[in-house]
Amino acid sequence: MGGASDTATGRWTPHTDVYVGDTGLVIKVELAGMKSDSLEIIVEGQRLRITGVRPDCCRAAHCSFLVMEISYGPFETVLDLPAGYDLGRAKALYVNGFLRIDVPPAHHPHNKTTKVPISEGA
Repeated sequence: MGGASDTATGRWTPHTDVYVGDTGLVIKVELAGMKSDSLEIIVEGQRLRITGVRPDCCRAAHCSFLVMEISYGPFETVLDLPAGYDLGRAKALYVNGFLRIDVPPAHHPHNKTTKVPISEGA
């Protein structure tokens, strides 16, 4: 699922895990080389849209690749999540190249469009 790149648009999709834990739904996205302020998480009903841009700032201007597996530039991943989880109370933490979003079980359905703030971990 993750890591795919669309050369026509220049967009790529990060590797993503979604699983149910003891405290609710967990979304874990692999985003090495990024800063939390270059990420955005938007909630649209039961849909989670994660976007950002991974800069390519560590290679020489004129280089010849032997292997190129790391994607750079803009990305977007959209997840349609199952009912029963409250995306309005989602919490996000970015640490060591991984974005983790915890979504608790729902007490009331959430149907608004909102941004989820991202904390920077140590």
